[in-house]
Amino acid sequence: MKKEERTHMSKVASLGCILCRRIHGEHDPAMVELHHPRAGVGMGQRASHLDVLPLCVEHHRGNFGVHGLGTKGFPKHWGFTEQDLLADVNKMLDNQ
Repeated sequence: MKKEERTHMSKVASLGCILCRRIHGEHDPAMVELHHPRAGVGMGQRASHLDVLPLCVEHHRGNFGVHGLGTKGFPKHWGFTEQDLLADVNKMLDNQ
């Protein structure tokens, strides 16, 4: 992993859970895991280290998280996609 990627991932993690922010307006940056979206990427591949989502454990690996619901179930349940959350992350980083 390149230094640029590590720096970016650290900045993303400092934002706290992007899904908690979107649905509750709050977040806990201490409980973040970084998720590599799979939507739009080839089979078995993950997104770049520059395209990661900061998610709390529940929204990452829990029953209503991206891995619990899957790539089709996640947008169906929440009404937005991982790419929508990635756009939120990028907008927040641009405003820092």
